[in-house]
Amino acid sequence: MTEGVLIDPATSPPPGGPAASRPVPRRGRVLRRLLRQPVPTGALAFLTLVVLLAVLAPWLAPFDPDRQDLLGRLQGPSAQHWLGQDDFGRDELSRLMFGARVSLLASLQAVAIGVLVGVTGGLLAGYVGGRVDSLLGRLVDMLMAVPGLLFAITVVTVLGPGLTNAMLAVGLLLTPPLFRVARATTRSVREETYIEASRALGFPTRRTVLHHVLPNMIAPVLVQITILLGLAITIEASLSFLGLGVQPPTATWGSMLSEANSYMAQAPHLIYVPGAMIALTVLSFSLLGDGLARALGTSRFAVAEKA
Repeated sequence: MTEGVLIDPATSPPPGGPAASRPVPRRGRVLRRLLRQPVPTGALAFLTLVVLLAVLAPWLAPFDPDRQDLLGRLQGPSAQHWLGQDDFGRDELSRLMFGARVSLLASLQAVAIGVLVGVTGGLLAGYVGGRVDSLLGRLVDMLMAVPGLLFAITVVTVLGPGLTNAMLAVGLLLTPPLFRVARATTRSVREETYIEASRALGFPTRRTVLHHVLPNMIAPVLVQITILLGLAITIEASLSFLGLGVQPPTATWGSMLSEANSYMAQAPHLIYVPGAMIALTVLSFSLLGDGLARALGTSRFAVAEKA
């Protein structure tokens, strides 16, 4: 390199010209490392199956999930109704598929709210520091001091029951761990030499954050998101079980459990399948988070310590 000439590594060609071999993209390496782990791979396969069933539910479901057949209420599994019928004679398999759509969409909405508020706030607090960091940190501490389910119930009670209000409450509950991971990672990256060099060269703050800070904080945040998706499903199911989430006749796994709770003696099969789906989905997200942490070269426990 000629003396006195600065070359931006992000835009300069690779050594040896355009024909020179480029390194394998990081996302490709991460995927290969993830797929070498049998347990996280099995969890990913299960979650993929659940997503496919949810997306294709209108075409795969054998019946309309809201179609009632009072003559067949509380019937067990049969050749026509593989998972039986509920207290209104509705097909349990069809409601399970459509319930997966609502439960997964609800968890994505909640985590999206948590990422928007928590990661943005953590990035701002960690990079700016000072009074901004202190103020946002105190607000998050106040939110963490309130019992989670009680806070969600309060928000839904004030705003009214429904999926949107329930997911707003859940999203706010997921904000503190995302905020703390983003803030801790940003504060660590802020002290690196290349950040100081970027400032010394007069690059705008936005460019420094987008090109240097964000790429280096993605790994722990992504692991945290994977784990929180399972937590969001659990909280949504709890709110729906209490009647504060999605309103009847819309099916979610939590509402299916709530409806089956009154008929455990007559039709115990109604509570097994939605309960198993919630447990397996949450477990799969947790196992996938562990595998993703190892693939990214970090530790889930290190991410948890930051949160």
